[in-house]
Amino acid sequence: MTSIMRFTHILCPTDYSEPAATALECAIAVAGWYKARVTLLHVCSGPPAESDRVRLLREATTARDMARSPAPLDVSLVEGDPARAILIEAARLPADLLVLGTHGTSGFKRLILGSVTEKVLRQAPAPVLTVPPSAGSQANLAFQRVLCGVDFSASSVSALAYARSLAAEADACLIVVHALEWPWDEPPAPDFDELPTAERAALRAFRRRREQEASERLAAVAAIGNEGRIRGRVVHGKAYAAVLRVAAEERADLIVLGVGGRSGTERALFGSTTNQVVRRATCPVLTIHG
Repeated sequence: MTSIMRFTHILCPTDYSEPAATALECAIAVAGWYKARVTLLHVCSGPPAESDRVRLLREATTARDMARSPAPLDVSLVEGDPARAILIEAARLPADLLVLGTHGTSGFKRLILGSVTEKVLRQAPAPVLTVPPSAGSQANLAFQRVLCGVDFSASSVSALAYARSLAAEADACLIVVHALEWPWDEPPAPDFDELPTAERAALRAFRRRREQEASERLAAVAAIGNEGRIRGRVVHGKAYAAVLRVAAEERADLIVLGVGGRSGTERALFGSTTNQVVRRATCPVLTIHG
């Protein structure tokens, strides 16, 4: 696979939590592939003190020593509202990738995701890589199986370009997934035997035709068949559930998704499918705004 997208400056905010440390390891790993610079940011509630700077520098030194990466690592200490400060710093650098740790993996904590992360996801001027605690240490951040959800929108095609680039840099397999949604919940598929003969035949034919059309379109968009490490899968069900199911089946190390729209309700929800996947994924998720 040929790498066509580049990251040059990665911003990684930290609150000194374990998820933030995992996110920093991930940021350094990605920076190593792209020869990018990493800025580690901490936002203070009041004027930064010398102790704050010492702690931030210690965090950066520890992460660099553990990663053994040559990627340049800077630190930035600012005062203000965390989400707003992160967005201002991202624009100032400018950063072309933000990497954030997410807190909580189950129950209510998972569902609220975290107000800072959610605000950044809604308004970030660049792609955002969210890293759950379950992503583990850098040893597990090899990204050998990259999954990209595609619904053929412009934003998902843009996301596919990033997925191809990351897969190329990590020498990974790329699985491109398209979900066919139906008026009923799938899986499982409806019981065709309960339908009259004519309706049963018509529905089966309609399903086959939609599957064939989606497979052909997916192959064309992803250039499947031209490169042996790209596979396409057409699956059934709600898009977010299908992406998570296939990610589990394929043991994906990274999920890449595009989000359409940057204003009004679409930006507020940052895409219903992406919203649900980011909240529930057990591996990092790269979100691309179209």
